[in-house]
Amino acid sequence: MYEFARGPLVWIAFIVFVSGCLYQLASRAKLAKRDKVVFPYLHSKYALRSIGHWIMPYASRSTRIRPVFAFLSFLFHFCLLVTPVFALGHVLSWQESWGIRWWSLPAWLGNVMSILVVAIGLIFAIRRLVDPVARYVTSASDFVILAIVLAPFVTGILAYYRIFDYKTILTLHIFSGAIWLVAIPFTRLVHMLFFPFTRAYMGSEFGFVRHARDW
Repeated sequence: MYEFARGPLVWIAFIVFVSGCLYQLASRAKLAKRDKVVFPYLHSKYALRSIGHWIMPYASRSTRIRPVFAFLSFLFHFCLLVTPVFALGHVLSWQESWGIRWWSLPAWLGNVMSILVVAIGLIFAIRRLVDPVARYVTSASDFVILAIVLAPFVTGILAYYRIFDYKTILTLHIFSGAIWLVAIPFTRLVHMLFFPFTRAYMGSEFGFVRHARDW
């Protein structure tokens, strides 16, 4: 099972991930082309201005209103995106398989960032249960998606500390990572892909058309 996970499963996951992302981009571009206001309204100045304000901590008003939640959200997304790409074990796997290597995080730092992802993810889950507003818009699928996101980090932490059988946990780690990749284009996780495009359109509409800010 480990050999299948490390070989064919990884290929399948990447192929589905890339194909799904390309399909989503193509289908959304087709829909945008049908709408006569999307492309004509796009304006590079206001698009980049909007994206910059929304990726910069506390540059938008909504993040200043809830500073603690905003800090946790920025930290969560930063660790979520950086850790899988620069984790030492992942970089070494690429080097072993393809002879390609890039800069990697120290093993201890990658582990700390993984723990932060899991801890903050659990805080988000608790918030959805106890906050009346968040609970009102929460469905079971939200917890399923959160579990999909956290599973690779949980299994990565278990593998790092050699808790339970190492090869079994490593196999589960690869499986959970593959599920995460496959889920991205076909669930709400696709916002990872469309965030810059959404902000570009919103920024252009508010700035170029309404002469207002969208942050």
